[in-house]
Amino acid sequence: MAFGGYLGSQMAVLGGADAVVFTGGIGENSVRIRSEVCRDMDWCGLSIDEEANAAAAGEAEITAPGSRTATWVVPTNEELIVARQAAELVSDGV
Repeated sequence: MAFGGYLGSQMAVLGGADAVVFTGGIGENSVRIRSEVCRDMDWCGLSIDEEANAAAAGEAEITAPGSRTATWVVPTNEELIVARQAAELVSDGV
């Protein structure tokens, strides 16, 4: 299944989406992955601006003009999230 197949399946089940957010290591840093995931998704109102996608650094909207679904790149600090979850488990005695 193509990258977008998984997203397309979920959007079909949900009846669409208000937004798609790419985050984490790959979603935040891979222009190619974002492009591949969003390719051929016009059927559900999602298309990205390839120039904005290529230029995205930090938080950036990459939605193409006319797209019904907003598309964003949003940075995250995965290490901090894991550390907080580990600290919570330790404090809970797990």
